[in-house]
Amino acid sequence: MNNAKNPIVLLVEDDLFLQRMYAAKLAKEGLNALTAVDGEKALALMSETVPAVVLLDILMPKKDGFAVLEAMRADERLKDVPVVLLTNLGEQEDVKRARRLGANEYLIKAHFLPSEVIGVVKKYIK
Repeated sequence: MNNAKNPIVLLVEDDLFLQRMYAAKLAKEGLNALTAVDGEKALALMSETVPAVVLLDILMPKKDGFAVLEAMRADERLKDVPVVLLTNLGEQEDVKRARRLGANEYLIKAHFLPSEVIGVVKKYIK
């Protein structure tokens, strides 16, 4: 499951440039990044490994971030895993929906530096 020494952060992002950049920044902080380009792959990975934190985009192919979050909260193994949404969606309805589904944080990509995003992720690693 979780390795307390090197916690796993599941990074779910379909933009490969952003995915690589965040994975490199997580690694620099001593965190293992497991990556997925869509919600289906993310849920498949979580069936094998329970991450310490999930950094989750919303707009993705196959299953969006809302569907992933909903599936996680319905799964006994994953329901308590912290989820940080990192998205370009800034509408209040999206934020409310994310909160209702159990997101721990809702970050709008344009409003946060990558280092700030990593800081938010780290606060959820015990």
